[in-house]
Amino acid sequence: MIGFDEKVFLDYFQKLLAVDSTTGQYEEIQRLLCDLLDELGFGYHVTRKGGVIASLGGEGEPLCVTAHLDDIGLMVRRVNADGTLNVCAVGGLYPFYCVTENVRVHTRDGKVFTGSVCRTPGSIHVTEEELRDTLPDFRKNVCVVLDENVKTAEDVAALGIGTGDMIALEPRFTVSNGYIKSRFIDDKACAALLLTALRKLRETGTEPKRRVYFYFAMYEEIGHGTVVLPEDVCDMLAVDIAPVGPDQTSDERKVTIFAKDSRFPYHWAMTNELRETAIAAGIDFVTDVFTPHYGTDCDPSVVAGYDIRHAAIGPGTLNSHGYERTHMDGLRNTYALLTAYMLR
Repeated sequence: MIGFDEKVFLDYFQKLLAVDSTTGQYEEIQRLLCDLLDELGFGYHVTRKGGVIASLGGEGEPLCVTAHLDDIGLMVRRVNADGTLNVCAVGGLYPFYCVTENVRVHTRDGKVFTGSVCRTPGSIHVTEEELRDTLPDFRKNVCVVLDENVKTAEDVAALGIGTGDMIALEPRFTVSNGYIKSRFIDDKACAALLLTALRKLRETGTEPKRRVYFYFAMYEEIGHGTVVLPEDVCDMLAVDIAPVGPDQTSDERKVTIFAKDSRFPYHWAMTNELRETAIAAGIDFVTDVFTPHYGTDCDPSVVAGYDIRHAAIGPGTLNSHGYERTHMDGLRNTYALLTAYMLR
C-alpha cells in the first residue's frame, strides 16, 4: 500500500476546485489536468468529448479507474426584461440547494461575470408571503442577478451575456476538525485522490501489478461520461461519492463499497474482491445500496456494451449535490482501498 499524503491531496483538490467545469465546459479543467499529468510524467490521451485517460503501466488484465471532473451548475435560458437571468439546471441541481449562492457567468466569447442566485421577489421584509409560502422554482421564481448595473435585457446583451451561457457556483471550500465542506466534493475530491495516488506511485517508483488506466471523465453528471474505453479493459472501478442518508450505511469517515445503484447491481465477484482487499488491509469500510437516484460512470460503460466487470467505491458524503461534506478519514480509507486493490 502506498501512503496517503493529506497535504498533497488538499493541494490537488483546491487546484481542481479553482477551475469552473460545469458539465460541457471542460476545456480549462482538461488543460489543468494535462499539465498536472505532464508534471508527474504519466502518458495520457484525450478523448474527442473531453475525457483524459492516463496510463500507469503494468501488464495484463487491464483495470480502468474513473473519477469525473464535471460539476453540476446552471445555464442561461433567457434574459429577463429587468436584466436578471432566467436559468435552467445542468445536471441534478435543485433550486433549494443553490438559492443565495454566488456564481460566475461564462459567456461564449470567454468573458466572466459574477452574480448570485436569488428568489423573486427577493426581500422577505416586503414580500414575506411570496417567499414563505412558495417553493423555489427555476421556471417561476428563481433568477440570477448580475453584479453589474443592468436594468434591461438590452443592458445585459451589451455585456455579451445571452442564452446558452454557462453559470458555475462558488465551491466555498473549507476544512474544520477533519471535515471538508465544499461544493463539488462530487467528484473533484475523488479525482484529487487519483492524482495523489499518481504522485505517490511516481515518488516511490511503484508499478501496478496489472495494467491500469486512470480515466478522468467530463460528462458523468448527465450520464455519458465513459461510453468509450480503451479496448483492452477488463475491469472498471468508479471512485465517486457515497451519499449519506437515513436508509444508508455509508459514513463520512469510511469508504463505501457499492453493491447496487439505481440501475444495476455491481459485479458480484469484483465487489467481493474489493471487500476481501479491505478486510485484509484493515480498511474501515461499509457496503451500501443506492436507490432510486444514483449512478456512476460504470453504468454508461455497461450500457454501451463493454464486456467488463464493474464496481464502485467512495467516501461517505453528506448533502449530495448541495454544499457537501465528508471527512478526511473517509477520503483516506477510499485512497487506501483504491491503492491496495490496484497493487494486489
